[in-house]
Amino acid sequence: MARWEGDAAGRLRSAAMDLYAERGYEQTTVAEIAERAGLTARTFFRHFADKREVLFAGSSDLADALVGALKDAPGPASPMAAVGLALEVSTTFLGRDHQHSRRRQAIISANPELMERELIKMATLGSAMAAGLRERGVPEPDASLAAQAGIVVLQVAFGRWVESPVETDLAAEMRSALDRLIALQSH
Repeated sequence: MARWEGDAAGRLRSAAMDLYAERGYEQTTVAEIAERAGLTARTFFRHFADKREVLFAGSSDLADALVGALKDAPGPASPMAAVGLALEVSTTFLGRDHQHSRRRQAIISANPELMERELIKMATLGSAMAAGLRERGVPEPDASLAAQAGIVVLQVAFGRWVESPVETDLAAEMRSALDRLIALQSH
């Protein structure tokens, strides 16, 4: 096994994605991922808690960015306007690589355990955003309603973006989904 570990996390992510796509998530072991990456299982566990985390690493960074964007939103911004600004920030994390995101989503969608983990991630992001809105002085239940609406917008926009065979602008998808949600009030 190779000792050199240059970009070990990236190599492990790439190997895992390839194996998950080839064999399926459930049929892939940590040992196989490490071997494909030219590393050891021990190295894998230095970077990821388990094989799911290859797909979900970075979720806490995304939550921190969303809350930071809420905190940085202009003082007079409405709760939904602040959420809209947070969603814009999310695209810098989620919109980096369209093909990777399409592949990742296909792997998640093919496995109930991963779909459950994705729902947990969304719930965690929603809770973090609600807390960020409460810090802005938004009372309950408004903070939770705005945060959860933002998560729905994120899910719909991201879903449309990854379903598109050609890369589109994720930020534009976010704005469009948020505008459509707001327009639904008047129908």
